[in-house]
Amino acid sequence: MISKDYIITAAEGIHARPATALVKLTKRFKSTISIKKGDRVVKLNSLLNILSLAAKGGETISIIVDGEDEVGALVAIDMFFHEELKHL
Repeated sequence: MISKDYIITAAEGIHARPATALVKLTKRFKSTISIKKGDRVVKLNSLLNILSLAAKGGETISIIVDGEDEVGALVAIDMFFHEELKHL
């Protein structure tokens, strides 16, 4: 299991469009991928799970990846948070 913290750089936070992109991204991997904000942890396999966290710009979240392809999954998610999130 590996995890990494991120500060949400998009001022709008994680709204429907980036949440949908995250769900699509995580479906490419066999690992279990979760997002944590505060004390809440939800799996990244559902749009509603992600939106229920109400992650806003400037907040810190953690991505937790556990499984056989966890390194590749975290690399893809890392790229998403650093490159794609600000454009969605």
